[in-house]
Amino acid sequence: MAYSRHRLVSVALILPAHRASFTTMAESMANSSTSSGKKWLLIVLLMVLISSATAAGVYLLLDQGGQAQAAEETAPESVVAPEPIFVKIDPFTVNISGDEYGNRLLYVGLSLRVGNEETRDLLTSHMPQVRSRMLMLFADQNAQALTSPDGKTRLSGEVMNLFDIPLAEPQPELAISDVLFTDFIVQ
Repeated sequence: MAYSRHRLVSVALILPAHRASFTTMAESMANSSTSSGKKWLLIVLLMVLISSATAAGVYLLLDQGGQAQAAEETAPESVVAPEPIFVKIDPFTVNISGDEYGNRLLYVGLSLRVGNEETRDLLTSHMPQVRSRMLMLFADQNAQALTSPDGKTRLSGEVMNLFDIPLAEPQPELAISDVLFTDFIVQ
């Protein structure tokens, strides 16, 4: 571009009579070459942008296909939840302190959800001791507190706390996860 402009200017110096027309023609050619260069630059930028967008789209499409294939490969393996282990404790009938009606009765049956066979075996072999602790806990309750909305939840927590004291020495850690009431009557 610079070469052609320089050439036109030198031709304009040779022919002074046509200097004005050559200068105008050189300027218009220089302007058209500049705008033409901008057009080419814009076209190249658009091509790069479109190529980048296409490459990103192909990558994402292939990546999703890979994820779907990985999901299909892992789908046949079904996850089976472990069978829950429960320790059933025979129902209790105990006298509890009452309200204006005097002493009342509590009839409660429960099961303990345990995490392993070792805990179940330990609780089963020490069942008289477990029942004695629970009997003492239930006999110390108040009828009004047990019939409140959070009374059973509080009692469940107290039953869990009974197992903080070891049943035997040495004792492995007990894996008791929940106290489930199967019967609960306050009369």
